Amino acid sequence: MSLYPSLEDLKVDKVIQAQTAFFSNPANPAIFSEASSPITQDAGIYPKLYPELAQYMGLSLNEEEIHRNLAMVPSQGQQIATRPSSVNYMVAPVTANDVGIRRAEIKQGVREVILCKDQDGKLGLRLKSVDNGIFVQLVQANSPTSLVGIKFGDQILQINGENCAGWSSDKSHKILKQAAGDKITMVVRDRPFERTITMHKDSTGHVGFIFKNGKITSLVKDSSAARNGLLTEHNICEVNGQNVIGLKDSQIADILAAAGNVVTITIMPAFIYEHMLKRMASSIMKSLMDHNVPEV
Repeated sequence: MSLYPSLEDLKVDKVIQAQTAFFSNPANPAIFSEASSPITQDAGIYPKLYPELAQYMGLSLNEEEIHRNLAMVPSQGQQIATRPSSVNYMVAPVTANDVGIRRAEIKQGVREVILCKDQDGKLGLRLKSVDNGIFVQLVQANSPTSLVGIKFGDQILQINGENCAGWSSDKSHKILKQAAGDKITMVVRDRPFERTITMHKDSTGHVGFIFKNGKITSLVKDSSAARNGLLTEHNICEVNGQNVIGLKDSQIADILAAAGNVVTITIMPAFIYEHMLKRMASSIMKSLMDHNVPEV
């Protein structure tokens, strides 16, 4: 069973597979569920897409773009282009190998990182106790923590071999303060409270949701946001992997506008988000939080 970054990728892939089946076996024509328009075969190596695909699901698509996103032409049972993921391969005829998805990816499993304190004896990290677990509340820009790829919302499972389960926020900070500065080992699980949603801008440049103070408040009917399962009462943590916590709505809107046609946002339920940032001044989030675009 194939997996897709977005519903748009799934639908376009079905169109492609149906037309491929039709032209490979004209005596047994495929059944097209999304459109009934007559199709004429292109003289090229790839079957002609539906005439209305240029406006398919409100997107601005064209045959050249689909060609670029496919590493090979599907024929005789071959699989179409796939995008590698940490767990499996995703079929992405529209999204392709989008860098925003790779920046935002929430990897499964746990990983070990090794940090060293800076010249001031700091890590640039704040931790928060939530449901008997220790989570990253703040990562400062250009700090030792940011350099090893730790992000807001990551769960810290161990510090120097000690399990963090049941620790308070104060105890976790005390352990870090007392640790030797030349080597601190942490075991990390990527952002268990967060998930990513990949969407596609329509012909007007929108994905179809409204937010206030970083919280999603409403969805536009039949938009890419609505189709792909974006939920209200969730806060935006990242846009294409870039942390936006603490930024003004206008700044987040500018980042969304500057993004390409594919937009991946990372969201967290509002009640967890508010608990994570409880008692942290907005000025600290704005001035200290790492808002740099991560490298992949």
